[in-house]
Amino acid sequence: MATVTVGAVREKAPGERRVALVPEAVSLLRRAGLDVLVESGAGSRAWFADADYTAAGAAVVTPDELYARADVVLCVGPPDPETARSLRTGQTLIGLLEPLRQPALTQDLYGRGVRTLSLDLLPRTLSRAQSMDALTSQASVAGYKAALVAAESYDRFFPMLTTAAGTMRPAQVLVLGAGVAGLQAIATARRLGALVTAYDVRPESRGEVESLGARFLDVQSPPPEEPGTERTGYARELTADEQHAQREALDAHIARSDVVVTTAQVPGRRPPLLVSAAVLERMPPGSVVVDLAASDLGGNVEGSVPDKTDVLAGGVTVIGAGHLPSAMATAASTAYARNLVALLRHLVRDGELVLDPADEITGALMGGGRS
Repeated sequence: MATVTVGAVREKAPGERRVALVPEAVSLLRRAGLDVLVESGAGSRAWFADADYTAAGAAVVTPDELYARADVVLCVGPPDPETARSLRTGQTLIGLLEPLRQPALTQDLYGRGVRTLSLDLLPRTLSRAQSMDALTSQASVAGYKAALVAAESYDRFFPMLTTAAGTMRPAQVLVLGAGVAGLQAIATARRLGALVTAYDVRPESRGEVESLGARFLDVQSPPPEEPGTERTGYARELTADEQHAQREALDAHIARSDVVVTTAQVPGRRPPLLVSAAVLERMPPGSVVVDLAASDLGGNVEGSVPDKTDVLAGGVTVIGAGHLPSAMATAASTAYARNLVALLRHLVRDGELVLDPADEITGALMGGGRS
């Protein structure tokens, strides 16, 4: 019987500490009948040593050997040009490839006969695909870490404390966006004792927010039956008029918050602007704003820069936190590897890799079967 060989590469993007497979995942794949290769040093930045992979049943190899032997190459983010050139005809690349942002890369690989499956394209509303949903697993890590980053940067306590020196009031935290990252940020800030308010353009998210002990902020929202909300699993992008009305309604709430965490993203497109420079000027000194949507496309906060912290003239700290999963590389890698294990179990049947464009999951990951 044929055996499928998968190989996990070392990520080369600046600041990226995650790895596609962890030793636990290697053991699961070996039990499923797959051979596993891991590039030497691939897991070191997430605290997984080469010896850990060897003990789990993987072969630790050089990059050249990995690309020569692997049927399936596993990565976290899009490959750099050198890695892309190393892929050969007939191989399959699986990862968070960002095809909407990097169409040239996808077209180049397709033209060279490299099949790509991008986890960015997974249909999130399909129940049998939930165990493969890497965007959700990474967003959960990001939301948790965002609340901790905010608490660390905020110069007061999150909880109310009663001491001999008097009572310290709890921090007022506002979370914008109640998707996976937002809900995790809400839950974590609540665990730390803050008073949390949250807002989302989807009115149906109220129940989830309130179930975590936070208050749902009522401002103008589009009707829940508007297209693009329930069918995709994402909040639809607001029109320019809706964004303007929303900003006006939110400005007063933002201005009196101690901490604001923004999490609103549109896959492959510029995130909506939720916090303007004018509103930042109205916030009290010592306030903290964490922008989870910060990227080279922009962010939810005007002027935020990914992986950079700025203290504005008025004393407000703005944190561009676009790569928080990498800051928790061990947990994020473990969750991501479990997503890949679930996907590979779906794709490998009787010792063969089956890429059927007619399959609802596989076809979506292949971009409708194009690759």
